[in-house]
Amino acid sequence: MKAIVVGAGFAGCEAAMQLSNAGIETHIYEMKPVKFSPAHKSEYFAELVCSNSFKAMRVASAAGLMKEEMSRLGSVCVSCAKECSVPAGGALSVDRDLFSQMVTKKIKSQKNIIIHNEEVPEIPKDADAVIIAAGPLVSDSLAKSIEKLCGDSLHFFDAAAPIVSAESIDMDKAFLQSRYDRGEGDDYINCPMNKEEYEAFYNELINAESATLHEFDKRHGVYEGCMPIEVMAGRGADTMRFGPLKPVGLRDPKTGHRPWACLQLRKETKEGTMYNLVGFQTNLKFGEQKRVFSMIPALHDAEFLRYGVMHRNTYINSPKLLGPDYGFKTIPGLYFAGQITGVEGYMESAMSGILAGINAVRYLKGEDRFILPNYTMMGALTEYISNPTVENFQPMGANFGVLPRIEPNIRDKQERYQALANRSLEFFDKMQKEAIK
Repeated sequence: MKAIVVGAGFAGCEAAMQLSNAGIETHIYEMKPVKFSPAHKSEYFAELVCSNSFKAMRVASAAGLMKEEMSRLGSVCVSCAKECSVPAGGALSVDRDLFSQMVTKKIKSQKNIIIHNEEVPEIPKDADAVIIAAGPLVSDSLAKSIEKLCGDSLHFFDAAAPIVSAESIDMDKAFLQSRYDRGEGDDYINCPMNKEEYEAFYNELINAESATLHEFDKRHGVYEGCMPIEVMAGRGADTMRFGPLKPVGLRDPKTGHRPWACLQLRKETKEGTMYNLVGFQTNLKFGEQKRVFSMIPALHDAEFLRYGVMHRNTYINSPKLLGPDYGFKTIPGLYFAGQITGVEGYMESAMSGILAGINAVRYLKGEDRFILPNYTMMGALTEYISNPTVENFQPMGANFGVLPRIEPNIRDKQERYQALANRSLEFFDKMQKEAIK
């Protein structure tokens, strides 16, 4: 049996390790150092191109829980990160060069892994299983091959609005209504502003600090067809009131009148645990998004599960194309992993690589798929990117909003997060005990 993994980033390395550990001949195709993407500079695998932090370590945090789950499944990236960590309070941060060198050394030391330093121009067909883990900056030629396979379900830019947790929205300052009462009554949460509140919000928004775009983002015209809310605001004080903040067709039951301006929040999941800010694609710095968007009265204490981003980020419409095993629905033996699937973040990419690798192994051995329950962080993120009920699909990182609620509800946030973590790890404890038997 032969498997091919395209890309030696976080996802590709994790997938290759799962295959190799199962005794399967695994060929990794990595175009570095023959060819580099605009963001990559190092010849080593699992290169960090942005922050050197993998976020919180405590299991009562979304990122910490996910890393603990990954450790239970033999993650090479988590183990290497712990070995070369640097002081960062409660976060797991690393010496970026040492981390990449360590991952590279472990991958290259595997007897079942063969490395090919060359570009893959199209999806390989000469293997029993193929995992595409080419990353968000996939080469143009391979992107064309993926686009041909996926049709209109390939996105070349990530222009996403922020997402907030449902429980953090102040419903005393919001109301449920669809515009002109079309659709179901709870389709949207409406966040009204009076004239004074809107003008204060507008003034802060137009003066807020934006994130710096990479040169390759600028060259690719990231703003085409998707204007950032701050750019729209800069075109005039009332521009947003004729765009995403238009109040027409809405009536605030608390005042009996149409609001001066109104932000609509739309369900991100069928369960309604997360809501996105409709029309608020933005390139503001994360801290500025929190500061300025929290000026909207109903969002004064909002918990941002994901901030808005605008950059080149090639990803497929996974809910339409992938199953919960990261397998392509219509082509047995073809898997996708990493940010190209719509997971967002270093460790989220690695997580998907672990599961794609495990499932590729099971496919090759004729075994049942390995699907984690949705009350684990890995399982919940996987369900999100493969759930056909998810509309307006946007990349997602680890957050407690993707997990099903605990009943009865625990009001204290930290106690609730700890309970969610305990529920997940109890499953892994049970799985480990059964494996030992």
